[in-house]
Amino acid sequence: MQSRKPFYLLVALLFILGIGASVYRGIEHNVPFLPGKQVQSWAVDAKVSFIGTGEPAEVSLSLPNDPAFDILTENASSSGYGLSVTDVAGNRRAIWSTRAANGQQDIYYKLTLVPSGKNELPATEVPPTPETTIWPATEKTAAEQVINDAWSRSANNLSFARQLMQTLGADDRSQNVELLLTGNSVTKLFVNMLHDKGIAAHEVNGLYLEDQRRRQSLVPLAEVYDDGQWHLFDVVNGKEGRPDSVLLWERDGNSVLDVVGGVNSQVSFSMLKDTRSALATSIDLMKNQDAWDFSLYQLPLEEQSLFKGILLIPVGVLMVVFLRVIIGIKTSGTFMPVLIALAFIQTTLLTGLVGFLLIVAFGLMIRSYLSRLNLLLISRISAVIIVVIGIIGLFTILSYKFGLSEGLTITFFPMIILAWTIERMSILWEEEGAKEVVVQGGGSLLVATLAYLAMSATWVQHWVFNFLGIHLVILAMVLLMGQYTGYKLLELKRFKPLAED
Repeated sequence: MQSRKPFYLLVALLFILGIGASVYRGIEHNVPFLPGKQVQSWAVDAKVSFIGTGEPAEVSLSLPNDPAFDILTENASSSGYGLSVTDVAGNRRAIWSTRAANGQQDIYYKLTLVPSGKNELPATEVPPTPETTIWPATEKTAAEQVINDAWSRSANNLSFARQLMQTLGADDRSQNVELLLTGNSVTKLFVNMLHDKGIAAHEVNGLYLEDQRRRQSLVPLAEVYDDGQWHLFDVVNGKEGRPDSVLLWERDGNSVLDVVGGVNSQVSFSMLKDTRSALATSIDLMKNQDAWDFSLYQLPLEEQSLFKGILLIPVGVLMVVFLRVIIGIKTSGTFMPVLIALAFIQTTLLTGLVGFLLIVAFGLMIRSYLSRLNLLLISRISAVIIVVIGIIGLFTILSYKFGLSEGLTITFFPMIILAWTIERMSILWEEEGAKEVVVQGGGSLLVATLAYLAMSATWVQHWVFNFLGIHLVILAMVLLMGQYTGYKLLELKRFKPLAED
């Protein structure tokens, strides 16, 4: 007897590959597992303004590179300027240039962002130990006293940073702190004090995202290194941690805005919160990241629509195999119910059922007449096909005349399949009687209806198109049911008298 172990290994492998591929696609490419999911997005506008001096002008603006946000779209509006985007070691900058800039100049940079969920700030490499801060003679003693006091109340780098932030932001600040703040910003002073103890830290520029806000400015923040991570401190407001509403605009210690050939330059920000489809967002991200390989979304829309229908067929096939092999429902034709279910998707269930019954009923009446003519099989089937086309055309015209727009969708029925169904039912009537025709015809409609309900479910259509690994799982289930040799559930009624005895 042949061992079934290779078979079960194959089924298990298909299950694992199918589920693994689907989970990977959902996590790696952010494809939502359920349809209709919405995600929050931010539209941010940066406005650069300056007064041109009539000379050639060059404007360089730092662009955000925050792991907590993914950029969906970005564009610039700058009439009369050339634009180039540079990327040096992850430091992205937009550079506008023109031969002459006179008077007031306004340049706009717009982008759409979505949260990525990656709020941590991992360090790509261990930063070098900073040089000890050289304090002016008037500040040295005060700085040492403040640093030593905070150092004595700390246990590690982060706790030292917390103590410093509390000291600098206290309502009743000491005279030493007030002296130091006369010549330094609070964030710069915080970073310098950390450097004095050899702790890696640097200033960054962040933007607080608030819905429908205009003319906002970047705020100074500080990043402190500890154990492979950068930790964010808002020293001005006395807050530690990474809020979801903060977009880190510049993290490399470079200037945010440089203008050559102009004066009184400044940059301001406006923002607007919105929601958008999570699926459309993941598609845009895949396009931006060149992750389209073997993706159906790279096909033209016409082919995508075609595949959305084709990829539903395995779901219908799974229903047919289960209902015939496990349940034991008889059908007229093996996979005819799947094609009928596809037609139901186009016609709606009620219209499809009525149309199917009418076509088959009229077809059987005409087929009974053709049987008396003793035609050859090919001629008889050809005649039935022509008759079915005529019946569908007649019903379509009558539906249009009576204003029944639902009846116009009857043309979606597969005509060849209907012709063969009528032929099989007619032969079955002659050989087995009307009862068997009703059993198999009713079973076909029941299976087609159940297949339609499964195939028309929104979440099923979402899964089979966006998670192609699901088809490996369906294949594994079909193979597994193909090994079933036990009694069908509907056959158990034959043994009911024995159970009663």
